[in-house]
Parts: sequence; structure tokens; C-alpha cells
Amino acid sequence: MIHGMLIASLVILSLAILGCLYRLIKGPSMNDRIMSLDTIGIILLSMIAVLCMLFRTTVYFDIILLIGILTFIGTTALARYIERGDVIERTNDESDR
Repeated sequence: MIHGMLIASLVILSLAILGCLYRLIKGPSMNDRIMSLDTIGIILLSMIAVLCMLFRTTVYFDIILLIGILTFIGTTALARYIERGDVIERTNDESDR
């Protein structure tokens, strides 16, 4: 029973990724594309967690943390790029040298 529900949830999550890929390709604005990338990262986290339950292991928890951190950093960097035009601020002040 549980095995079938976990397989069904993996299928549903796969369909959700396909929907996000459509929004990533056809998104009318850059904000839509960023949100779809962030959502794909979260869905991948969910899929790996379901696989952990399916295989009854905790081996993939480090991968879940890594994908979560990379998703957060990527979304933050893209948001800064859209807002300011650059990711890392550079100063031209002579006192910093």
C-alpha cells in the first residue's frame, strides 16, 4: 500500500517538473523563469525524500541539503542580478585598498 503511494507521488512530482519546465521555456518574464527554477529545485528535493522513504535509507540526506543550499543561492543571485544588474557589488573607493 505505502509502496504504491510512494510510486504515485513520484509520478505526480515528475508531472509537476514537466509543468515547471514548460513555464521555464515559455515564461513571459524573467521572474516566471526564476520561480520555475526554484520550484524545480524544491520538487527535486521532494523526489529525493520520497526515494529515501521508498528505499528505506538515509544516504541521500546530504544530497537533499546540497540541493537546498544551491537552490537558495541560485535564486538569491538571480534576484540580485535582476534588481541591480550585477551579483557582486564592487566599490571604486581608494580607501578599501
